[in-house]
Amino acid sequence: MGTDGKSSGKVTLPSQLFAVKVNKELLVQSIRVYEANQRAGAASTKTRGEVEGSTRKIYRQKGSGRARHGSIRAPIFVGGGIVFGPKPRDYSLHLPKKMKSMALASALTTRYQDGSIHIVDGLDKLKPKTKLMAKTLKTLGIPSPVLLVTSKEQNTVIQGARNISGVTHIFVNQLHPYAIFAPKSLLFTKQAILSLKDKP
Repeated sequence: MGTDGKSSGKVTLPSQLFAVKVNKELLVQSIRVYEANQRAGAASTKTRGEVEGSTRKIYRQKGSGRARHGSIRAPIFVGGGIVFGPKPRDYSLHLPKKMKSMALASALTTRYQDGSIHIVDGLDKLKPKTKLMAKTLKTLGIPSPVLLVTSKEQNTVIQGARNISGVTHIFVNQLHPYAIFAPKSLLFTKQAILSLKDKP
């Protein structure tokens, strides 16, 4: 459709991306890998050997009537070390390139089948103004939140849409299943669809 919300012609979608047999198990695996790779893995606690403090025995072994204690840095005390606490680690997982491509196709097919994908032509001809882009998106009547998918050379579209609430942007060559399923609607520019045909 055009920027006025009316049909402006037909676009042939690549069947290898929008008409495949959906592999739900692969989609789940792909999203799990993506989420794992977003983890910083920086959580860290100190053991009793790493906590700063005296090594002196806090009171004598016998005669006080209290339980036997040595270090003030022991885990039993407030401010002491942590037993089995987290340490920095790498949570990243790997998904082979072929499986990534299959997962992407399954995600696009699923969203296409549920009517969430919209294709618009002419957004790059608009002035890069937020107000103008917001008005156009309202005219198109696409449910929010929206993922706007463009090709890399469509800078005017990005400039116009980046400050609109409920609209996130991604380049077509960076598409992945997590991004595809996160919003309610996906808005592809015609140029992005043409670029998607060339995506390996």
